[in-house]
Amino acid sequence: MRLHPRLSFAIAAMPLALIGATSAAASEDTAYWLNLNLNVKVSDEIRISSETSLRTSDVRGFYQLQQSLMLGYKVSKKVTVSAGYVHAPNYSHGNFTSMERRFRQQVSVDNVAKVGPFSLSGRLRFEQRFRDDRGGTGWRLRPQVKAVAPLFGKVKINLAVEPYINLNTTSFQTTKGLDRVRNSVTLSAPLSKKFGIELGYMNQHAFVPNAPDRVDHVIMTGFSASF
Repeated sequence: MRLHPRLSFAIAAMPLALIGATSAAASEDTAYWLNLNLNVKVSDEIRISSETSLRTSDVRGFYQLQQSLMLGYKVSKKVTVSAGYVHAPNYSHGNFTSMERRFRQQVSVDNVAKVGPFSLSGRLRFEQRFRDDRGGTGWRLRPQVKAVAPLFGKVKINLAVEPYINLNTTSFQTTKGLDRVRNSVTLSAPLSKKFGIELGYMNQHAFVPNAPDRVDHVIMTGFSASF
């Protein structure tokens, strides 16, 4: 069977996209995320976006409901600046354990370069984290690089890498520096003019000092709506 050349390219790139995947000493879990995204164009420059993520896993059961609301301003054709709030209650097998709140600011740059069939985009996200049950403010950076290419018909393939970098330590953010790396491979397609779907896999590798690293194999399903 002869693969589509862009699919062959993507498969060849997957080992690079999954750097930091499982090691023999890592503690592993399989997670399932359902992401619901809403984007509203208020004007040519202003956009409001909302994301709801329901997360379960084999080991932890239902463990998080994350909701974010962002207000974005399109500075130019390629650059958007945004700010907003994230509400993230944590659970263990459906039982509430802690509440995390975040303020979030980010700069997104779209279609900055081409590599073969892939268009490259970037995002720099800055977060301040708070926990209701613990003191301190956790500051962290989340840069992301994403590559997108048409696959067949209206289906696109998306490759992304996103490191988490802690800028300080608190009672709940206990390590400074590189905390984890997320690498993902997804397929996306429009369902209609306003609705879309995205399916794929993400490898999340968390670095744990003086203990086995943690690895989540995340199966992701996402639905989006734009108005």
